[in-house]
Amino acid sequence: MQKEIEIVVIEDEEDILELIEYHLTKEGYSVTGFLSTHTVEWFLEEESPDLMLVDRNLPDVEGSEFVAHLRQIGYDTPVIFLTAKAKESELEEGFEAGGDDYITKPFSTKELILRVKALLRRTGALQKQQRLKHKTLTLDLTQKSLHVTQILIALTPLEFKLLHTFMTHIDEPLTRDFLRDSVWGIEGESVNDNAINVAINRLKSKIDPHNQENYFHPVWGVGYTFK
Repeated sequence: MQKEIEIVVIEDEEDILELIEYHLTKEGYSVTGFLSTHTVEWFLEEESPDLMLVDRNLPDVEGSEFVAHLRQIGYDTPVIFLTAKAKESELEEGFEAGGDDYITKPFSTKELILRVKALLRRTGALQKQQRLKHKTLTLDLTQKSLHVTQILIALTPLEFKLLHTFMTHIDEPLTRDFLRDSVWGIEGESVNDNAINVAINRLKSKIDPHNQENYFHPVWGVGYTFK
């Protein structure tokens, strides 16, 4: 089994680091966060991440200087800089230090995800691997397959699409109308609430028959949340 796409985040503001880690993990990436650069080189000796997000304003060393150092000693991991330094000269400085892209603060999580995906696509990492992982579930978007604790589980195309929708919106309450549009598409107009409930129950019986993980949570008057 191929490894997940691995992303390193170096950000000294803990709340921002946690937010970035949360959203990247929700997208299915394996994320390792650092509040400084102190132990990053040791980590890189053991791991080969697909991407690094690096804050420019770090307490121990300026982010672009650290990336320039990594380039000098042979690391070519793609880098996106995160920073409030938005002057043209500062952007140029970051790219010349070895950065591949730049996100200025404050930024939206949507922009972050889109830029991460774009760079991973350019480097070929997304072509190598497209998997979503959550708890015991591993959803392979290329093979259109599901493994639950490394056991292959057969899903219908509809069940696969339904699970994919939930796994890309973890902890978000999804309305039945949203599920109709996302999963059934044009045919959703003829799908009633009971049919959606039945589809979810069938999926649940396959991925968590004894309700050990407690994935699906009904939201009264709305729909479901996948946790």
